[in-house]
Amino acid sequence: MHIAVSGNIGSGKTTLTEKLSKHYGWKAEFEAVENNPYLADFYEDMQRWSFHLQVYFLNSRFNQIQKIRESEISIIQDRTIYEDAYIFAANLHKSQLISERDYHNYLNLFHSMIDYVKAPDLLIYLKADIPKLVGQIEKRGRDYENAIRIDYLKNLNSHYEEWIGSYDKGNLLVVDVNNLDFVANPEDFSNIVGKIDREINGLF
Repeated sequence: MHIAVSGNIGSGKTTLTEKLSKHYGWKAEFEAVENNPYLADFYEDMQRWSFHLQVYFLNSRFNQIQKIRESEISIIQDRTIYEDAYIFAANLHKSQLISERDYHNYLNLFHSMIDYVKAPDLLIYLKADIPKLVGQIEKRGRDYENAIRIDYLKNLNSHYEEWIGSYDKGNLLVVDVNNLDFVANPEDFSNIVGKIDREINGLF
């Protein structure tokens, strides 16, 4: 079984992925953030490094999916390849932070890969408004994220709402995390697990 957790920067994807991995005994596949050679440079100069960053993420995610497809165990994935293209690259292009030429080059790469990609059995989308995202980002205190602008997060949220609103590749569970603290409050985490259990039971 392949489960994926999606959501904007600061929505709690990685933390929830970790907790669900431990709860269900699923193997976790995380986003390549800490060892990403472009991320800090990107937040300092988005226009210069946007194409490099997106190609790095695309390649990393595609390799991840190949491993998931070959695995015989249940895996939970932190963010999907669809978000790389439909959210982050699309937003950079719309914001004129990635050129027309680079964007088309990127999309050609994405479309070459997507035929070899199987959608997750269940996609969990963490819905969060800007105040929640900003609070979470400040709480974790990554230096390179200090440069993230509010309008950048707003634009990403708009792309997420559009993508999730038309998602048709598989089962989808939307979890509104604005008033949840699934780390400090066990009841909030249990509530999410209950929703996931119902979705999983419906898969079989």
